[in-house]
Amino acid sequence: MPSLEALLGSRHDVVAVVTRPDAPAGRGRTLRPSPVRERAEAAGVEVLTPAHPRDEAFQSRLRELAPDCCPVVAYGALVPQPVLDIPVHGWVNLHFSLLPAWRGAAPVQHALLHGDEITGATTFRLEAGMDTGPVFGVVTEQVRPTDTSGDLLDRLARSGAGLLVATLDGIERGELRPVPQPADGVSLAPKVTVEDARVDWSAPAVRVDRLVRACTPAPGAWTTLRGKRVKLGPVALTDEVLPPGEIAGGLVGTATTAVRLGGVRPEGKGAMPAADWLRGLRLEPGERLA
Repeated sequence: MPSLEALLGSRHDVVAVVTRPDAPAGRGRTLRPSPVRERAEAAGVEVLTPAHPRDEAFQSRLRELAPDCCPVVAYGALVPQPVLDIPVHGWVNLHFSLLPAWRGAAPVQHALLHGDEITGATTFRLEAGMDTGPVFGVVTEQVRPTDTSGDLLDRLARSGAGLLVATLDGIERGELRPVPQPADGVSLAPKVTVEDARVDWSAPAVRVDRLVRACTPAPGAWTTLRGKRVKLGPVALTDEVLPPGEIAGGLVGTATTAVRLGGVRPEGKGAMPAADWLRGLRLEPGERLA
């Protein structure tokens, strides 16, 4: 959304916005438009919602609109070559990593999982490969010790929006030429699944901390107690020592030092502070999370 706001506020003419089709939401599973569609329609901009970019009606309308350039952010579908070829200056993708690092669907989560100290955002020309196109520009961002993927993505979305507009400005003036990505330093960032988000208490505390922060807010780190799933908010590192998975006074053991639980969401209940959850459990000595 920051990129759309930046484009609407720029000197560039936004002739249309492409977003996902309306999707079921809420308890009634009522079809609801995406926030992008709502914002675009409020601005009086035409909205295209193809099920897939291969859709012939979508391609036909895009050719009629004849855009000079198509900026794209987190679209979530591979754009086929005939569609890539429609705009004169191609498609310019804003990706939330310093390419060629972390190509793929979850760059911010993988930067946190792997303990990166610096990350950023990149604009590049979209091509058939997965995030392989030549680069127009980058901005960098320091990763803070307590960042969740939500925190980091919020900052990158704001700074990346400025980069995207600046990239379009440079293309319009004929001053900006994309540079091929280096062959070295390529890493992949596939989607982080719910199963990936399960905490392994036999891992070091630093690894547990990174996993929980990387999976906050989605898909949500989790563990089990007494056979029931418990979602975990960010934890804090300590100097205490407990056996892996053992709970004592809000601390949970790992392969190294214990971590202190923050917020939790037990199965079938709402989010709550870990201290409140633990008070109602009446834990037996030596009980463990798994």
